[in-house]
This record gives sequence, structure tokens and C-alpha cells, in this order.
Amino acid sequence: MQQLTFLDMMLGSSVFIQFLMLCLLLGSIFSWVSIFQRWQLFRRARAGHENFRERFWSGMELSELFRDTEANEAEGAERIVFSGFKAFNRIRQKTNDATAILEAVDRSMRIAIAEEQDRLNTGLPFLATIGSVSPHVGLFGTVWGIIEAFRSLATVQQATFAVVAPGMAEALITTALGLFVAIPAVVAYNRYLALGELLLNNYENFADEFSGLLHRSLVTKKVDAEKANG
Repeated sequence: MQQLTFLDMMLGSSVFIQFLMLCLLLGSIFSWVSIFQRWQLFRRARAGHENFRERFWSGMELSELFRDTEANEAEGAERIVFSGFKAFNRIRQKTNDATAILEAVDRSMRIAIAEEQDRLNTGLPFLATIGSVSPHVGLFGTVWGIIEAFRSLATVQQATFAVVAPGMAEALITTALGLFVAIPAVVAYNRYLALGELLLNNYENFADEFSGLLHRSLVTKKVDAEKANG
């Protein structure tokens, strides 16, 4: 007796089950594309963060550090600090009020952090959708296969395993395929969500450190000015 392969069972399924399988396979392809894109993004973000942190604490002047930086090219902590640095230079030309300067800097960096959060979270809702919907699509195929199996029993006088086997095979295939699509998407979603939160915490800490440096610089200048006037 010839043994049916997985491909044979898929090709021998009903048109509706084949349609569900096609949807699941497309979902799997798109989710793996998204997983790979997110992996590249987070690898680049983590490497860029470490590189910028080393350059920032190397003692280099901020004007020299950001000399060749473009706002539309900077990413991560570099973009956040660069936004704060631009706001610092812009507001300082209008006022010497340290509180007003720091508020403008903090506001600019908060906006940059929010934009970075959106960038890191791009694609995650799609993975969450694939991870939550795929098992239900597989379950729907399972129910449909069981229904087809019972319909096959209704047309014969003697129930045999050969009669119900095609419908049960469809049910098991769609269940397995739904899990095959959902599990990698859920694992990747949880992993990238955790990495995104870790990076955002690092960005916020970096922004706080930069704000603290500016505050100490402004206080020192204020004290020096008071001593010079006194």
C-alpha cells in the first residue's frame, strides 16, 4: 500500500482547505520576512548605541561629535541627543534661563524617544496578529475537516477508517500548519518587544545623563558669571 506524503495530503484536500493552507503559508512567509527585518534593525540599533556611547564618553566636544550628523540619518541615542543638542543651541541664543533651556531640551528629546519607539515597534503588531490568528485559522480548518469526515460517513452504509481518513487528514494538516505559522511569530514578537523595551530604557537613561550634563554646565556658567560680576 502506497504511503501518503504530507504534500499528497495537502494536494488531495478540498479547495476550501487548500485556500486556508495558502493563507497560512503566505502568513508564514510574510512573518519570516518581518522577523528578519526586525532582526537586522535591532542588531543595527544595538551596535549603533554602543558605538555612539563610546564616542560620547570619549571626551569629544559635542560640536565635533555632531559635526557630520544629519537629523534624518541619525538613529537611536545619537538622534535623541542630537535633537536635545540642537534645541540647546537654539534656545540658548534666545534666553539664558537655565530652566527654559532644559525644558526645551527635555521636550525635544522626549519627542525623539517617542519616534524611536515607533521605529522599534514597527512590524510587531503584524507578528502579534499572525501569532494570534494563525491557530484559529488552523482550528477552523480542523472543524471543517471533521465536518467533511462526518458528511462522508453519511453517504456510506459501513463506516471504515478509509472513509473518514481524508477529512481527518485535512483537520490535522491545518492544525499543524496553523501552529507552524504561529509559534515563530509569537516567539519573535516577545523577543523583539523585550529588546525594544531594553533599548528604550537605555535611550531614556542616556537622555537623562545628557540632560544632567547640560544642567551642570549651565549651573557652572551661572556661578562663574555671578563671581565675575561680584
